[in-house]
Amino acid sequence: MRLTSDNMEKLQLTKPLAFIDLETTGTDIGKDKIVEIAIIKIMPDGSNVSKVRRINPGIPIPKEAFDIHGISNEDVKDAPLFKEVANELRQFITNCDIAGYNSNRFDIPLLAEEFLRAGQNLDTDGIRFIDVQRIFHLMEKRTLEAAYMFYCEKALNDAHSAEADARATYEVLEAQINRYKNLKNDIDSLAKFTAEDDFVDFARRIVRKKGIEIFNFGKYKGKPVREVLKEEPQYYDWMMKADFPLHTKQKLSEIFNDLMLKKTP
Repeated sequence: MRLTSDNMEKLQLTKPLAFIDLETTGTDIGKDKIVEIAIIKIMPDGSNVSKVRRINPGIPIPKEAFDIHGISNEDVKDAPLFKEVANELRQFITNCDIAGYNSNRFDIPLLAEEFLRAGQNLDTDGIRFIDVQRIFHLMEKRTLEAAYMFYCEKALNDAHSAEADARATYEVLEAQINRYKNLKNDIDSLAKFTAEDDFVDFARRIVRKKGIEIFNFGKYKGKPVREVLKEEPQYYDWMMKADFPLHTKQKLSEIFNDLMLKKTP
C-alpha cells in the first residue's frame, strides 16, 4: 500500500522509517503509560506495513485522557500489558529510523520508559529521529490538525486515533518536503534539521555540549555531570531514589559506573 500520490516527491530512504504515535494515560513520561500504539513502517520502495496495538496500562485512564483519545478502561481491560507485547514491538522497529509528531519530546521518551519497565532496552545507536512537529514549528507554527489541512488540504478525521495520527504525520512530512525546497530529501538532513539539544537522556535532564555531559536542571544546571558526581557522589544516590524517568537513571548510572571504573587502579 502507498500513502502518497504519484505527483509528490517520495522520501529517499536507505532503510525503513517507522512513524510512531502513542495514546496514553497522560503526559508525565516518568509515570504515565501507553494505552494504544500505532507504527507505520515505510519501506525504501515506498510500500508500508503497520502495527496497531491497544495496551492495558495497568492503571486507570483519567477522564482528561479519555476526553482526548476516547479510549476507556473498558476498552483496554482485556488488552495485553506492555511487557507482553514489548518484544514484538521492539522487533518491528529494529533497524528502522523513527519519526513522529512531537515524538522527540514525548512519544520516544515514553516508549523508551515502557521498554525499560518491561526489562528491555530501546537501542538508539545508529537510529535517526525525525520530528515532523519540529519542522512544522520551524516553518509554520501550527498543530497536527492544522498541519494536515495546511500541507495536505484535507481535514484530519479521527484525530487522536493513534493510527490516523501516525498516517497523517507521514503524509505531512512528504508534503513538507515538496513545499520547502530547502529541505533536503534524505533522513540525515531531516534528522539534523529537526534536532534540538544533543541530549543524553530522552527527558533531557542531561545534555551534551562539546562532548561533555551537562546537567540540564536543578541546582547544578549547566555543570558537568562527571564533575558534580566526583565532588558530590551523594547527588547520584539522590537522583536514583528520586522520581526521575528510568531512562535518565540508566544514563546517569552509565556515567557514574564509568567514573568508578576509571578510579579503580
